[in-house]
Amino acid sequence: MRVGLLGAGRIGAWHARFLGGHPQVDALLIGDADVRRAAALAGPMGAGAGDPDAVLAAGLDAVVIATPTDTHAELLGRACDAGVPAFCEKPVAPDLSTTLAVRDRAAKAGVPVHIGFQRRFDAGYTAARRAVLDGRLGALHRVHLVTADPAPPPAEYVRSSGGIFRDCHIHDFDILRWVTGREVEAVTAVGANRGDACFAAAGDVDTSAAVLEMDDGTIATLQGSRYNGAGYDVRMELAGTDATWVVGLDERAPLRSAEPGVDWPSGDPWTDFQERFDPAYANEIGTFLEVAKGNAPSPCTVDEALEAFLVAEAATLSLHEGRRVALAELR
Repeated sequence: MRVGLLGAGRIGAWHARFLGGHPQVDALLIGDADVRRAAALAGPMGAGAGDPDAVLAAGLDAVVIATPTDTHAELLGRACDAGVPAFCEKPVAPDLSTTLAVRDRAAKAGVPVHIGFQRRFDAGYTAARRAVLDGRLGALHRVHLVTADPAPPPAEYVRSSGGIFRDCHIHDFDILRWVTGREVEAVTAVGANRGDACFAAAGDVDTSAAVLEMDDGTIATLQGSRYNGAGYDVRMELAGTDATWVVGLDERAPLRSAEPGVDWPSGDPWTDFQERFDPAYANEIGTFLEVAKGNAPSPCTVDEALEAFLVAEAATLSLHEGRRVALAELR
């Protein structure tokens, strides 16, 4: 396959690792607005390099979009118009109206589009989904989600991120829907700023919490932080009438027990999302290549990404207006 990769930043370089060594990729072309950065990433891998226009015009079998959020919609649209199957990092676009426009454009073109929610390809979340859907937990009553970064992103990233619910917790919202098979009906969100002033200046928060009401009566709670000094902490607890399962509770969970004589978990904590989800990213890229070849349907379409984005929009609105927000308001 002849595959293009747009974006040579941190997440683009991460995807390049998997694409460059994949047995189905015969040629990898890396494009970036900064052609020198594209060339620096491509050189050691023996890949081609250029600007995004040149890569999109190179007769691709598939394209991976890992550019800044405000460029996703345009590049996805161009890929669809050219008939090239596309993988795009979340979110589809920074706002709801543009997300809807991209959805309609992709549907009209009939081109496979896969939006990057890598937790769907993690072994723990996959096992939890099977357990819920098979009934091994009994009737699900409660879900708790945690996403906590060990250190905040740069101030310039915060300014353009869209806020913690759209940028970070959209992964929690997507995985909540995917694992439980249910939809969120309403959100009540709060937040606080305990760290750098850049968050408040951007209208954002560095500490977050939310209550999510599901369409079957299940209550989900969410906590997040940009200052989790113990390490990178991502967990999902699912409690039913027959059993409780936890995703992310392993030897490297950044937790310590206060109970005497308990030293588990004792491993080195995860340092960041890339280290924690390395196998999931590899599985996701492999799945996308099968989608691009026509061997499988997209496991995370623009419609699926839209549902997670709607929950993030509701949470952001709740945070700023200090009230419970029903998703029906946004629909």
